[in-house]
Amino acid sequence: MSDKFDVVITDFIKDDLEPERRILDDIATVEALDARTEDDLVGRIERVDAIILYHELTLTRRTLERLEKCKLIVRGGVGVDNVDGPFCRQRGIPVANVPDYGSEEVADTAIAMTMALARGVHVLNSRLKAGLKPWSYLQVAPLTRLRGQGFGVVGLGRIGTAAALRAKAFGMDVLFYDPYKPDGYDKALGIRRVETLEELLAQSLVVSLHCPLSDETHHMIDTDTIAQMRPGSFLVNTARGAIVNTTALPEAIASGRLAGVGIDVLEQEPPPEDHPLLTAWLDPNHPACHRVIINPHVAFYSEQGLLDMRLKSAEACRRAVLGMPLRNVVN
Repeated sequence: MSDKFDVVITDFIKDDLEPERRILDDIATVEALDARTEDDLVGRIERVDAIILYHELTLTRRTLERLEKCKLIVRGGVGVDNVDGPFCRQRGIPVANVPDYGSEEVADTAIAMTMALARGVHVLNSRLKAGLKPWSYLQVAPLTRLRGQGFGVVGLGRIGTAAALRAKAFGMDVLFYDPYKPDGYDKALGIRRVETLEELLAQSLVVSLHCPLSDETHHMIDTDTIAQMRPGSFLVNTARGAIVNTTALPEAIASGRLAGVGIDVLEQEPPPEDHPLLTAWLDPNHPACHRVIINPHVAFYSEQGLLDMRLKSAEACRRAVLGMPLRNVVN
């Protein structure tokens, strides 16, 4: 019988696990379970010493209560809404994340979507490819100069800050809403703080979401809050899918309240084929067809970022099984 620790990767990663083994091979066996549902974990997870969880699976009490000796669940990413952290705390199981693996990539994606939408790049490419005329700027008129326009950041964490600094470099008037951020960040970064979400929505040409998903932020952006945005504004979500009630987006696009939407994350991934946003996006006769960008939850990705995420997840497991001080514990 092996005297090594047992570490499993529940989902998403299913290759030869070279990065994880580079960190853990001398002390632990590492196995990728490639689970699609919690049922796939039955009989395979109960005796493990550490778990690496990605974004394709959710761990609820019915799985967590079967863990006999788990020393850590590490979320290979930032958001931890797919594991019951409070219940883990009751069981004495720390939950950690990897908060710094892809900050640059996600911020770059938010700015890339902003530029593609607000400069008309995406809508023009989409409409011309569909054979729509004229061959002219008139297809996107009126566009406004970005310098001096409001770029509203919701959630000024690592990624929100990185996005804010990028938008500031374009000369945009960067403002943020984050009631949990101590005073002074606006002064340090040279951006503006607003006290309410309503203020941010009313003042921003672009609203970029960078907050965690919680009871407070679930469907934070819905029909009512979209109605408070500037007519012809843009919404970008590279945070968590359920922050936006996406069923409200097709009508907001059709009415012109939103001139464009960039979505990297959805509440259900992949979305059902009959989802209202997906239906509108695929309909060549709906404005959303040309004014919505949808990506399959890839803002985190670069080869360097993915490697960072995997190595740091494995390093967290190594510290846990060896009884070393843990980092980035979130519960």
